[in-house]
Amino acid sequence: MAMYSTRQILTTCVVVALSFYLSHGRENPSFKIKAVNLGGWLVTEGWIKPSLFDGITNKDFLDGTGLQFKSVTVGKYLCAEAGGGNIIVANRTSASGWETFSLWRINATNFNFRVFNKQFVGFGTNGNGIEIVAVSSTPGRSETFEIVRSSDDSSRVRIKASNGFFLQAKTEELVTADYAGESKWGDDDPSVFVMTIAGRLQGEFQVTNGYGPELAPGVMTDHWRTFIVEDDFKFISQNGINAVRIPVGWWIASDPTPPQPYVGGSLRALDNAFVWAQNHGLKVVIDLHAAPGSQNGWEHSSSRDGSQEWGQTDANIQQTVDVIDFLAARYAKSPSLYAVELINEPRAPGASLDSVTRYYKAGYDAVRKHSSTAYVVMSNRLSSDDPRELFPLASGLTGSVIDVHYYNLFSDVFNSMSVQQNIDFINTNRSADLSLVTTSNGPLSFVGEWVAEWAIQGATKEDYQRFAKAQLEVFGRASFGWAYWTLKNVNNHWSLEWMIKNGYIKL
Repeated sequence: MAMYSTRQILTTCVVVALSFYLSHGRENPSFKIKAVNLGGWLVTEGWIKPSLFDGITNKDFLDGTGLQFKSVTVGKYLCAEAGGGNIIVANRTSASGWETFSLWRINATNFNFRVFNKQFVGFGTNGNGIEIVAVSSTPGRSETFEIVRSSDDSSRVRIKASNGFFLQAKTEELVTADYAGESKWGDDDPSVFVMTIAGRLQGEFQVTNGYGPELAPGVMTDHWRTFIVEDDFKFISQNGINAVRIPVGWWIASDPTPPQPYVGGSLRALDNAFVWAQNHGLKVVIDLHAAPGSQNGWEHSSSRDGSQEWGQTDANIQQTVDVIDFLAARYAKSPSLYAVELINEPRAPGASLDSVTRYYKAGYDAVRKHSSTAYVVMSNRLSSDDPRELFPLASGLTGSVIDVHYYNLFSDVFNSMSVQQNIDFINTNRSADLSLVTTSNGPLSFVGEWVAEWAIQGATKEDYQRFAKAQLEVFGRASFGWAYWTLKNVNNHWSLEWMIKNGYIKL
């Protein structure tokens, strides 16, 4: 067994530490990233670029659209009794979770209906097989329906089952698929329902499955080619930004032939981003924004129907680690790689602390297998009461970073705030929040998402400037840095490009 002196050990530690800093341009340990997110590029978010969905046939009916159906004869809503695993009834006077049917799109005209407890609507096995139930955990032919809309009123629909007949509400307790013939769409027709769209998703699953395998590849390739270009990296580098945070989806690791409905090509776009970053002196944070099964049930994690199923099995966690391994191996040697974010916004309680910490440790090891210098970013769980719950893990891992997202939005508490109250909230509350996760001997802190937007109506340009300035000052105290959400957005204040060009933010 070799013996080493204290001096030799200390010298080795110093060399390793210097290597870590120097390889990241951290000759000055106080270096921090000032980044912008490239949201809506390699992971679709419809609100960022709504026109991406314009060419989809029957685009009202995308995966995850929540539909509610009120019988015109009974006057009450269809309902999956007990939330699923039982019959479909038509006896509810108001609509909520059990009365909302989530679409799985097969094509432009055929759909499955998924209910609250995740079963699919279909035929029952009792009697003559026409009674409608929600008991199957997987959809098949008997769980496939067509939605026929009235040409005079698109909210009036009939639902055609796979046996060729239409659903009808015979009574409040009996819904069957045995109505034949045409309809005059009157209130005396038990096969007519008034449809309400209760919610919709516009993520990567929706856009690719919406266009289908023939059209989606061309649409997405054109989007990736034009939405973010090298001139954007040039603009970023010339306006005080030194890094980009790039959201990616788990399917990128299977490029060029990812599982349907996803299409190949996003990996080539990410390769281009690394070249452009190097050309313009920018660092890159790769952010796994969408994990298999969805870590939060939202469109920006590519949930099919609002379900959150990530982290529930060891196989799912390992699949996610494999994505990180793929990305780290591919880009470890790029001088632009600055950090790998293991997952974005896992949401409690669905994403348990145990699952998240097990995954973070395995993901950290996957990055370190290929890079001893890239930072490893760990997003705090949303809806958790403890902003420091990752500290026991992260504090023992060199080059670890805790990511927090701060918005003066998405909570009723902000709806009645004035301009000054919003600014005071940043200076007081957000400052205190950030201090909790910014320590001298723990992981670094990163405000990975923030925006100069709020619930204020009619705010002046000066109001926005003051709000942005307050956030820049407070979030500038994060020991790793910050990233604005996002570079481009049809909603102006969410676009850092627009904010800079119009004088709202100056860096």
